[in-house]
Amino acid sequence: MKKGEVLELKIEDYAFEGKGVAKIDIPDESGNKKFVVFVNGTYPGDVVKAEIRRKKSRYAEAIVKEFINKAPERVEAKCKYFGVCGGCKAQDLDYYKQVEYKAAQVKDIFERIGGLTDFEIIPPLASEKVFFYRNKMEYSFADKRWLYPHEIKSDEEIQNRNFALGLHIPRMFDKVLDIDECFLQSEESNKILNFTRDFFRERGASIYSTKTHEGYLRHLVIKHSHFTNDIMVNLVTSAENPEWMEEYTDELLKILPEITTVINNINEKKAQVAYGDYEIIYHGDGYIFDEIGDYKFRISANSFFQTNTIQAAELYRTALEFADLKGDEVVYDLYSGAGTISIYVSRSAKMVIGFETVHPAVEDAFYNAKLNEIDNVDFVTANLDKSFLRHLEERGYPNPDVIIADPPRGGMNPKTVNDILKLLPEKIVYVSCNPSTQARDIKLLVEGGYKLVKYQPVDMFPHTYHVENVALLVREM
Repeated sequence: MKKGEVLELKIEDYAFEGKGVAKIDIPDESGNKKFVVFVNGTYPGDVVKAEIRRKKSRYAEAIVKEFINKAPERVEAKCKYFGVCGGCKAQDLDYYKQVEYKAAQVKDIFERIGGLTDFEIIPPLASEKVFFYRNKMEYSFADKRWLYPHEIKSDEEIQNRNFALGLHIPRMFDKVLDIDECFLQSEESNKILNFTRDFFRERGASIYSTKTHEGYLRHLVIKHSHFTNDIMVNLVTSAENPEWMEEYTDELLKILPEITTVINNINEKKAQVAYGDYEIIYHGDGYIFDEIGDYKFRISANSFFQTNTIQAAELYRTALEFADLKGDEVVYDLYSGAGTISIYVSRSAKMVIGFETVHPAVEDAFYNAKLNEIDNVDFVTANLDKSFLRHLEERGYPNPDVIIADPPRGGMNPKTVNDILKLLPEKIVYVSCNPSTQARDIKLLVEGGYKLVKYQPVDMFPHTYHVENVALLVREM
C-alpha cells in the first residue's frame, strides 16, 4: 500500500471524529493481520474507491474518490455547504443512526482509553431538535477566503477573495468558508451574519491577521436564547472604533429591532480567541436571559452557557438523578460557569458551592442565584488548573458529600483530580463534552479509590461527532 494508491474498500465500522473504518487483510510472518484504513466522510455499509493520503505503520487515512454502494442510512444533507464546512460532519446520515454511533464510540473510548469495565450503560438521549438547536454561533473573519476548485480554475477575477465571514475549513485555521446561511442557530442569526459581512466589507474594514497581528475584525458571536428569544450580537475586534460600531448598531437595529444587546469585545492579545480583554456596550444591558428547567439565567458575552438549551435540561436532569440528593448534602460544582448546574441542583441539597475560573461568569452566577431566589449557593473565583483547596480553608467551607464536575474539552487538570481525591466525596458526577478526556480522568479517580457505576450519553450536537456524557462514580469503602 502506497500513498496515492486507489483501493476498493468496504466500510465496516465508525470511528470517533466521524471517519469510516475499513479493514484489510495483510499477510505477515504469523499469518493475516488486519490493517485499518480510516476513510473520511463514510459510514458502515458504504463501498468506495478511496485514495490513500497518509500511511503509517498501523493504519492509513484515505479520501473517497467514488461511491460504489452507499449505506442505507444515508440521507440528503440539508445544507449546501455540507462536506466543505467544518460545522457539521454527519448531516447526510439518519439522525438516530448518528446517536447510535456516538453511543458505541463512548463505550469504545471508556474501554480502550480508560480500561474501564463492569459498569452500567444507559441508552443515549437524542436531541429534540436536529436543526436550529444552537443558542450560540461563533463566526470568524479571515483575509483568505476558501476558494472552490471552479474558482481556482477560472480565468475570471475572483471576487472578495480577501474578505470572508463564516466557519473554518477543517484543519485550515487561516482559511474561512464564506457562508450566507447556516441551519444550526436561527434565521435571525443568518440575517445578522450577512448584514455584518456587507457592512464592514463595504467600508473596507481590515481583518486581523495571525501572521502580522494587524487588522480590525476578528469574530462575530451571536447568542440567541431559546425560551426568551433574546438576541446578543458580539463583535470581537482588535481595537476600538466607536464611529463604525455606532453606525453598525444603528443600521443593524433597523433590520432586526428585536436584538436585545450589541457588544464590542476588544481582544488585544495575539491569540485568535472570540472574547476580549474588555467590552463596550452599544445597545441594551450587555447580557441576555434564557431558561433551563424552572430556572432563569443571565448570560453575558464571555460566560459559558450550554449551547443546546433544550438538551441542557435533559443533561442537568440526568446529573441530578445520578447525584440522588436527599437534601442534607454539601455539593461542590467544579467549573460552575454562570451557576447553571449549581442553581439547578440547589433545591435538592443543603448547600452548593461553585468554583469557576472566569470571574465575569462568577458574577453572572451570583446574579442568577438572586434572580431565582436561591440562598443556599455560593460561588468562588478559583483557577481550577491549580489547587482550589486553599479557598476551602480561607472561607471555612465544609467538605463535600458530592462533587459535580463539568470541565471544558481538555478535561480536568491532574491537580484538580488530586484535590478531589484528597476531599474524598461519597459521589462524583462527571459531566463531559469530551469522552476521551473524561475516560482519562475517571481512570485516575478509579485508581484513587472510586468505582464507575454508570454513564449516560446525551446528544447536544446533532450532525457533529461531539457528544456529552454523564458518569457516576462512588467511593469504595
